Amino acid sequence: MTAQAGRGAPPVPARWPAFTAALDAYARVDAVVGASAVVVRHGRILARHRYGLGDREQHRPPDERAVYHWASITKTLTAVAIMQLRDRGRLTLDDPITRYVPELRQVHDAYGSMDEVTLRMLLSHSAGFQNPTWPYGKGRPWEPFEPTRWEQLVAMMPYQELEFAPGSRFGYSNPAFIYLAQVIERITGDLWAVYVQKNIWTPLGLTRSFVGVSPYELAEARAPSYTVHSDSAGHDRVDANPREFDPGVTIPNSGWNAPIADLVAWVAFLTHADGGDTAVARRYDGVLAHATLEEMWRPVVPLAAGGTGGDAFGLSFYLYPRGGTTIVGHTGEQSGFRSFVYLDPRSTTAVIGVLNTTNEAHPERSAAGWDALTGRAVELVAP
Repeated sequence: MTAQAGRGAPPVPARWPAFTAALDAYARVDAVVGASAVVVRHGRILARHRYGLGDREQHRPPDERAVYHWASITKTLTAVAIMQLRDRGRLTLDDPITRYVPELRQVHDAYGSMDEVTLRMLLSHSAGFQNPTWPYGKGRPWEPFEPTRWEQLVAMMPYQELEFAPGSRFGYSNPAFIYLAQVIERITGDLWAVYVQKNIWTPLGLTRSFVGVSPYELAEARAPSYTVHSDSAGHDRVDANPREFDPGVTIPNSGWNAPIADLVAWVAFLTHADGGDTAVARRYDGVLAHATLEEMWRPVVPLAAGGTGGDAFGLSFYLYPRGGTTIVGHTGEQSGFRSFVYLDPRSTTAVIGVLNTTNEAHPERSAAGWDALTGRAVELVAP
């Protein structure tokens, strides 16, 4: 179901109907319970699309109040926080991570010294750290969801190694952003969540964003999520996940909870869609200058090994050159949720989407379908 903005609104992108049809088709094949997507321009929602149920137990469709888990899109908050500290003279991107997190000298580096790994490398996923936070992933009942304490990560460091030479290629890493959060905390004295609340969410008016357990006034609106499993007979079943869960020490790379409206406000900031209002423009620049955001959207490392001039990764953003511009974005996946945000900084057109189900019964098919859908999302906002 799609709902469009009223008369006088900018036109909806021509590819929007095809995109929403593709979203629905993927959702049906992948047994997705519910999904929601919006297309935005100049900070204003042009159209909404909903699929299925936002809450299966209450038979409630996805609604505007629903609070979703945005998973790795959280990394863009951590990156903006690092760039704030850079612009305020508290650090440089070429500082070694060990200057702030000396514990990382325990990690085995066959390519040189850990002191050569820089903040820029962590921001661009080119430092060589592994992807998962935990080295557990076989689905045993006793395996933890995520580590809850920093000292657990430190205890594992002597038994880890860099997977490739720092700066040599792209290699997505969740722990890298936990280490960046340690930089923020050790420089400022604030916990990551406190720093983000004070310096990003509050100035931008993201009043319903939070991490961890839901605030009382938002608990009822927190969206559930689901996971598709196969039983011993090979039959698929869709299981509900706990509404409240603890991402633990991984919050700086995957802990953001918010309604879609807060993500719309985040995109308005990223595109500096101030509508000509000088007060709003000053507020955006007070959080982070647009020139710094544009710096974050310059390629640092190609996504494909040995690739040049194509799809790349900047400072915590995926970069897709399309039609004379570069589409900027990020995706997320955790605890049954899948999400994406893609935007064209030039036109301010953006698409935001979230699905409340992941499919572990057919992971390869599901991943291929997800990649195709997010590819369509990139093309949707391209010129």
